[in-house]
Order: sequence, then structure tokens, then C-alpha cells
Amino acid sequence: MEVLLQRAQINGLSGEVPVAAVVLDANGRAIGHGRNRRETKQDPLGHAELVALQQAALVLGDWRFNQCCLIVTLEPCPMCAGALVQARMGTVVFGAHDRKRGGLGGTMNLATHTSAHHKMTVIGGVMEAEASTQLEQWFKQRRQRNH
Repeated sequence: MEVLLQRAQINGLSGEVPVAAVVLDANGRAIGHGRNRRETKQDPLGHAELVALQQAALVLGDWRFNQCCLIVTLEPCPMCAGALVQARMGTVVFGAHDRKRGGLGGTMNLATHTSAHHKMTVIGGVMEAEASTQLEQWFKQRRQRNH
């Protein structure tokens, strides 16, 4: 998580919301890295989790991630949480909870929803204070610049 928070910080300097993600295979090797790219690529799907999933699928040669773990600095939104369920991710670890838009417990929990055909392990709040502070400071600076 420390490395991801550093990557997220760098990404925040480019104008993106500072979120970073990595997919680890069953042996703990990083097979997919992602950072938010919505602004720089003008891509509504440019969320860190989806970028990491796409890269990991290419490396793994499969779209099923049952034995893998995704680590991300912010709780995935419903779109990303749905993609993680569809990808059959084994474990998701996140830093800051997202009480406004979180899809794995913040506003809803797609991992345990009755429609989920796949159940994954979700661990939230890892280095939450650091992850939350990073996001809060980034948004505060952005609001100050826009005024």
C-alpha cells in the first residue's frame, strides 16, 4: 500500500484523482498496474482498477482472477466493484473507504450482493488514515485552485 500511495501521489500531480492499483498473481507477483486516467485520456473507464485488470488479463492470458489479489488506494466504485466480481477476483484490499461512492461497503456491497455469482474476500481500511488524508488534501488543493 505504501508504494501505491506514492504512485497515487505522483498521479495526483498530473491532475488525476490520486488513486493507484496493482493486481498480484497467486505467487504475489505484480501482473497489472493501474492509475486513474480519466482526465488525461478522457476515458470514462479510466479507473485505476480497470486499467490494472486489463493489463493483468494480458499478462495472465485469462480474464479469471480467482487466485489473484487487487490492491487499491481507494474503495472501488460500483462500476469497478462490478468488474471485479465479473473477473472473479479472489481478494480485494483497499485503503480509504468511500462512504459516498464505494461499491464494496461504502454505499453498497457488490461482493456480497445476492446477484453476485462470485464471492471475493474484501479487506478495507489498510493504511486508511494515510490514504484518506492523501485524497482529502488533493481535493482541498483542487477546490482552492478552482476558486
